[in-house]
Amino acid sequence: MGKIISIVNQKGGVGKTTTAVNLSASLAAAERRVLLVDFDPQANSSSGLGVRLTSDEPCIYEALLGLEPVEKTIRKSLFETFSLVPSHIRLVGAEQELTSLPNWEHRLKELLASISGNYELVLVDTPPSLGVLTLNSLVAAESIIIPIQCEYYALEGLGQLLGTIRRIQKKLNPELKIEGVLLTMFDRRLNLSWQVAEEIRDYFRDAVFETIIYRNVRLSEAPSFGKPVILYDIHSRGAQNYIALAEEIIEKNEKSIRQRA
Repeated sequence: MGKIISIVNQKGGVGKTTTAVNLSASLAAAERRVLLVDFDPQANSSSGLGVRLTSDEPCIYEALLGLEPVEKTIRKSLFETFSLVPSHIRLVGAEQELTSLPNWEHRLKELLASISGNYELVLVDTPPSLGVLTLNSLVAAESIIIPIQCEYYALEGLGQLLGTIRRIQKKLNPELKIEGVLLTMFDRRLNLSWQVAEEIRDYFRDAVFETIIYRNVRLSEAPSFGKPVILYDIHSRGAQNYIALAEEIIEKNEKSIRQRA
C-alpha cells in the first residue's frame, strides 16, 4: 500500500495546490511512483498539470460515487512515474450526495485502497474548507501536510483545523499523523515573515519542515503553462524549494521504515 498524504488547511490561498502539484512532481523526479488526487472542485491541481476535463469525461466525482471505476479516471502526467486523478466543478455535488450514503466518511479511503498499492505515495489536494470532502481526505490519509503562509492571520483558524484532526483521530482514523507543517510564501525581506515563522515553530516545534517555500515568480507563473515548476524553470528558487521538500519527505519516511524494521 502506498502512503496516503492529504494536504489540508481550510484557509484558501495558503499554497495547498501549489504544494500538491510541485511536491508530487518533485517526488516523481526522484523516481518515486506518485499519484496525485485532485479532491477540490476548483480543479486547480488538474489545470496546473494541463488537464482540463469536459463535462462528459470521468473524474474523481464519478469514481467517488461508484459511477465509474477509479482506474478509468487516472491520467498520466509528463513524468512516467507521476499520475493524476483529475477533478471537475461537478465534484461540488458530492458534498450533498455523499452524506446520503452509508459510511460516507470512508468513501475516499475505500476508493484509494483499490489502487494505492500501485504507488509509493498518494497525495490528496483538498478544498479550502472542513466539509465532507476534506473529512473524507482525513479519514483516508496516513498523514497530513499543513501549509501555512508566512503572512498576517497565518495562525487564524488553525485551532479549528487541529480540533477536527483530533476528532478524526479519536473516532475515525486513530493512525492519522501530521507529516509536517510547511511554511509557504516566505519573503526574507519582510520582518513579518520571520516573525510568523518563529510563531509557527514555537507552536508546532519539530513538526515544522526544515524546507521553506519562498515567494517566487516562476512558481506563480508555472500553472498558467500547465506545468509543475520543475518543468517550467528547474533553476528557479521555487523549483529548488520543492525538490528540497521532496528529499526531506523521502529521507524522513525511509528513516521511519528503518526504525520499524
